[in-house]
Amino acid sequence: MKVRADLNISLDGFASTADGTPEDPFGKDWFRLVEAYAATRTMQERVFGDTSGAGTTGIDDKYAAAYFERIGAEIMGAGMFGLHLHPNDPEWRGWWGENPPFHAPVFVLTHEQRPELVMDGGTTFRFLSATPEEALALATEAANGQDVRIGGGPTVVRDFLRAGLVDELHVAVAPILLGDGGRLWDGLRGLESAYDVTSEVAESGTVHVTFTRKANEAPPTSPWRPDGDTL
Repeated sequence: MKVRADLNISLDGFASTADGTPEDPFGKDWFRLVEAYAATRTMQERVFGDTSGAGTTGIDDKYAAAYFERIGAEIMGAGMFGLHLHPNDPEWRGWWGENPPFHAPVFVLTHEQRPELVMDGGTTFRFLSATPEEALALATEAANGQDVRIGGGPTVVRDFLRAGLVDELHVAVAPILLGDGGRLWDGLRGLESAYDVTSEVAESGTVHVTFTRKANEAPPTSPWRPDGDTL
């Protein structure tokens, strides 16, 4: 069982965008950021429901397929679920329709009290206020031996990285500049020292960088202070 995280980021390190509006919550920059991933055959089928075989099948698709492998539970932040735009709205059921692509228990970190939400396809959203360690303990039990994915956004992934809880981090670095948004790397100086780091360039120009915890590295206990200084 591994704890995994997977994000798309820009060249300047942003993993969420800032040009959304209430009328257009994603904005144009989000689609620039995820363009290569969204174009893959795997994402076209698993997220957009296109089973025609359309989509790219190169290196980007290899990582898109790996994104879904062996996931037994997911942890995400309130923003990823959309609660920042739909606070205290009992009718809001997420961005993904009635059959979300997770097909596993999903733990949404939020201070908002909401009842458990059971969707089609095996996805159940559970809303809780918890520390990374507490949320991971619940997700690990629910995953039943499979991997736990820290889905995002960048603030949530950063919190789990700071706590030393992530075994494998994959970032797809899109060849674009955003200039604003939610940054991933702030406060994580020296993170690479605990991981083996590999990279691979896709046909789209996206650089796939994977951090895998070194075999001789025990999971550290809070190796990064909130102010970003290493211990």
